[in-house]
Amino acid sequence: MTSDSGRERILDAATRLFADLGYDGASTRLIAEAAGLNIATVAYHVGGKRDLYLAVMERAHQRERSALEAAVAELTPDADGVLRLLDRYIDFCVAHPEIPALWMRRWLSDAADIADLEGRYVRSLMDLVTGAVGEAVGPEVDVEYLVWSVIWCTHGFCRGGVLDAAGRRRRIDDPAALVRFRSHLRRMVSAALRPDGAPE
Repeated sequence: MTSDSGRERILDAATRLFADLGYDGASTRLIAEAAGLNIATVAYHVGGKRDLYLAVMERAHQRERSALEAAVAELTPDADGVLRLLDRYIDFCVAHPEIPALWMRRWLSDAADIADLEGRYVRSLMDLVTGAVGEAVGPEVDVEYLVWSVIWCTHGFCRGGVLDAAGRRRRIDDPAALVRFRSHLRRMVSAALRPDGAPE
């Protein structure tokens, strides 16, 4: 096992466990076992639990930043462009449900002693997206709250889903529920766009 492959294997296991159990619920021993390694090997590749969590969050941020930067680079400041950006964001969350789960854990005060991740990672992505879509929304729309609403809804749907008529949870991995969710979010965002889809 190379150093890079060992580190990635550890980060993959840690990401799953931090997403499922939270920072406070996932021990270094549990992460090592999930990676098929011992604690000493984990420490050699990544460091202690705090270092591991910071590396997981950095990697998650870089993946999300890369996806959003690519989507924003292709954005046209009109209704179609904004809805394509929304679809790309939903697609990213479908492909990487662990990333919304990590942030949901933080919203519930998980790893509360590790401060400033929101300031370091979230703020820059919010600025990127709000700056990109601002021209396509009406002047009465709070674009920051619009973007936050998309994040809250998408993360909540990824993690908690919705209840069907039988009381079963339908989440982002349920194709029919995903179609309904995407359609709903597109309607919600469309309501905030300028009638002509173009800046004044």
